Amino acid sequence: MDPRLRAADTDRQHVADLLQHHTAAGRLTLDEYEQRVSAAWRATTLGELAWLTADLPATQPHRRAAGRAPTGVLVAATVLVALLVLAGLLTMTGAAGWAHMAPMMATMGGMTGCH
Repeated sequence: MDPRLRAADTDRQHVADLLQHHTAAGRLTLDEYEQRVSAAWRATTLGELAWLTADLPATQPHRRAAGRAPTGVLVAATVLVALLVLAGLLTMTGAAGWAHMAPMMATMGGMTGCH
């Protein structure tokens, strides 16, 4: 690609995403990240953008980790945690306090219509 070509916003966003990835991996400090992202959004050519990542390794596609749990297990665990949180919230807020209405409900349930 010709480095003199004008950069588009999608090109700038791609470089910003790469910089964030490399910062998360520990290759850039937060100060370096902020400086480079600012420069990426000011860049007008593809050459200026390429310079911002020239000293960083090319990113590899994400591979599934060998020890990673299957998606179904993760979904089931998430649902279980959500139910436990909901039960705790109901207990804390007193929403479970409807038990005092059980005798009334039993009486009303015993009524079988008017004749």
